[in-house]
Amino acid sequence: MQTLYRRLLRLMPRLGVQVTDLGPGTAVVSRRGRRARIPLGPGADLLVRDDGRYSVSDAGKDTWLVLGGKARTAAGPAPEWTGVPLGDTGARLLLDRRADADERRIQLAAAEYLCAQHVAAMLELYGVNCVFDVGANTGQYARRLRRLGYTGRIVSFEPTADAFARLSKAARNDPDWQVHHCGLGREDTVTSIHTGWKTMNSLLPPSDYGRDRYRRFATTRTEEIEIRRLDGVMEQALAGIEEPRPYLKMDTQGYDLEVFAGAGARIADFVGLQSEVAVLRLYEGSPPMSEAVAAYEAEGFEITGMYPVTREAATGRVVEFDCVMMRAKAAPATD
Repeated sequence: MQTLYRRLLRLMPRLGVQVTDLGPGTAVVSRRGRRARIPLGPGADLLVRDDGRYSVSDAGKDTWLVLGGKARTAAGPAPEWTGVPLGDTGARLLLDRRADADERRIQLAAAEYLCAQHVAAMLELYGVNCVFDVGANTGQYARRLRRLGYTGRIVSFEPTADAFARLSKAARNDPDWQVHHCGLGREDTVTSIHTGWKTMNSLLPPSDYGRDRYRRFATTRTEEIEIRRLDGVMEQALAGIEEPRPYLKMDTQGYDLEVFAGAGARIADFVGLQSEVAVLRLYEGSPPMSEAVAAYEAEGFEITGMYPVTREAATGRVVEFDCVMMRAKAAPATD
């Protein structure tokens, strides 16, 4: 004899409702499209729209990868996925088994991911409630912070017109993301910036090493921009925050120490910073890594993470690091 539950399941399709029975007492009800149930393994099933748009790959113990149809039909051989445990953390890294063939690219991608995770953790640990995003370009850094869960204020600075237009659009629907059409430096002034170098626009000319490394440096155009001192914009940026705990992110293509100098005595207000420091200098007049790190340490910041940004394919040498530094004395007290 059928239960009332089973009778209801049989009735629903007549009302235009699709029912997928998952077992005793469990069903999925949907209004449009059929659903298919794909067994992944003991105790795990995947429920997908039944139109052949998805594929499932085993990527290790209790780990599966679900791909859309576009991924399956892309040019080239299908990926061979494997899950790599990350120590005893319980996390797994998903890799194409052929990724080992390009060690440099996978290492740099991993470093970018780990840097972002570390910054998010430091912002939370130190109670940061305002991030100064200097050299914002089109807002990539700020968007990443939002994806990682940071909900505090972001104040972005971008001097070039094209990038600023895209930055403004990105921030349009985020009420706690301010954008300013200027650069930051040692003094308030108007100057020219080299443009046309994608995300590498700089107030400094390329070095001989930079020209040899990047074809984009072969041609350039300039744009007149406004430069402000950091200490002159802080009151406006922090307005309305009761107990400001700011963090300074700088990515200005060789100009970070100039931005830092423009903070003057107010650099003491910052609980942490992030700077792209150069081992091999791409720009004339940019400071070497040792000089930049020494200047930051002299103001009380200490390194919490170093992540390679670029590496030479031929030699393996690191060109630049993302250096994350925090003021240890500003860390919250623990019991």
